[in-house]
Amino acid sequence: MGATKVAHVSVTVNGRAFAITCQDGQETRIRKLGEYVESKVAKFVDSVGQVGEARLLLLAALVIADELADTEEALRLARKGGNGADARAAPAAEAAATDLLAVAKRAEAIAARTETS
Repeated sequence: MGATKVAHVSVTVNGRAFAITCQDGQETRIRKLGEYVESKVAKFVDSVGQVGEARLLLLAALVIADELADTEEALRLARKGGNGADARAAPAAEAAATDLLAVAKRAEAIAARTETS
């Protein structure tokens, strides 16, 4: 089996560039995820100011984790089933939640690689 090709992406959060290694072809997705994290950090900078990079990233991570928890709860409820419009929306909600869970796992892997760099 051949080795997996890797690519390198620069993601800027709070004015600081972070070098990220990812699978070849995932560069656009990683940039978009970085932009999402940057948007969360920017909201905290606007509301609480520059309280330190670690604290800003922690706050952003907590908000994203909260969003993920809400999505997991929606997925759990969708899997339990329902009737009417809820039942019709369940497959779409489940697909969206599954996608979000996959993104979260990839983000955790990226964070782990960044921490070891």
